[in-house]
Amino acid sequence: MPNSSRRTFLGSSAAAAFTAASAARASGANSRIRLGIIGTGGRGSHLIRMAKLAGGIEWAAVCDAWDHRRSQAADLIGEPVDKMADYRALLDRKDIDAVIVATLDHWHSRMTVDACRAGKDVFVEKPMTSLPEQGLDVVRAARETRRIVQVGTQQRSLAHFAEAKQRFFDSGLIGQVTMVRTVWNANSGYLTPVPAGMERKPEGLDWDAVLGWLPKIPWDPKRYFNRFAYWDFSTGGQTGGLFVHMIDVVHWFLGIRQPSSAVALGGIYQYKDGRDTPDNVNFVLDYDGKLNVTFEANITNMIPKESADIVFFGSGGRLNIFRYGYRFLPAGGGPEITAGGSSESAHMANFLDCVRTRKAPNSGPVDGHYSAMACHIGNIAYQRRQRADWKKEWDL
Repeated sequence: MPNSSRRTFLGSSAAAAFTAASAARASGANSRIRLGIIGTGGRGSHLIRMAKLAGGIEWAAVCDAWDHRRSQAADLIGEPVDKMADYRALLDRKDIDAVIVATLDHWHSRMTVDACRAGKDVFVEKPMTSLPEQGLDVVRAARETRRIVQVGTQQRSLAHFAEAKQRFFDSGLIGQVTMVRTVWNANSGYLTPVPAGMERKPEGLDWDAVLGWLPKIPWDPKRYFNRFAYWDFSTGGQTGGLFVHMIDVVHWFLGIRQPSSAVALGGIYQYKDGRDTPDNVNFVLDYDGKLNVTFEANITNMIPKESADIVFFGSGGRLNIFRYGYRFLPAGGGPEITAGGSSESAHMANFLDCVRTRKAPNSGPVDGHYSAMACHIGNIAYQRRQRADWKKEWDL
């Protein structure tokens, strides 16, 4: 124990030095934060755009296991950047203040921990973890190093979500909520085809680096381009990709963290294309016998209109809310209350502001752990085909 405590003390002292150095570089309202990004595929490219919209940044480096995507990211950034194949080389750069982690799910937690230990603030895509035990590692690393970690559940920074929380939940107007229904169907990203000519691995793509700590398997273009169809590259497919956004809102609005149990059903009903995550899935999560949260998702009904929603059923009214805006129907009648959607770049702007000010971000690692855990417990129930109960070791 004395040796362990001394290591913790030394680690905390080094973390404070890193924090002071980063704060000095990024201090001041007009300072420019030097950014690097790890993972420059579709989601990484989107986050590059969000960072550019937020402004006040300078790009230093891009990192990806495929040289083609590194070059695409550099072109998108439009200014000179270093292009790196090994994320550890990017983290070794002392002139980088913060990194964006937008890789496949199984890399999220490890790269976030490594970035924190290297003295970088981190914007990590959701889900923060691909296994239940990883959340504790991320939270510990963020705390010990005093780094800013923002998880990419961007609803927490959207103005109409914050307005709805204050207007209907903080005020008590919605009353007692005993059920929340979440639904997200018709997401075409879960049916991404393999581009022509990719049957053979490109020369400049490091497949071993993509796999990382996973078992080594031959080049699989379906996995690479349609990762949500596979358990090893995603966190249950539609659950870790979609439900994580919605349950995070439920946790935030209702001030809750962990479900006590979960049951699940679903399967591969239509797309017999080698996938192993369900193309139809339903969860029911119970929160201490006082609240049920359901999730339904399918990619067998590809009609995008009204395909995603979160519905809170309260004794004082019903709230429908998602990125389109919100609609509240009072229980006793009266006019409905509505609002439109708001800018997605606000979440990246919040992260960059926290890098400068050292304030806690809107979606920190504790939030990221519990929103991912709601997906994990549902996935466990689905895979075992029996009720899954919360385990004490998942608590922070």
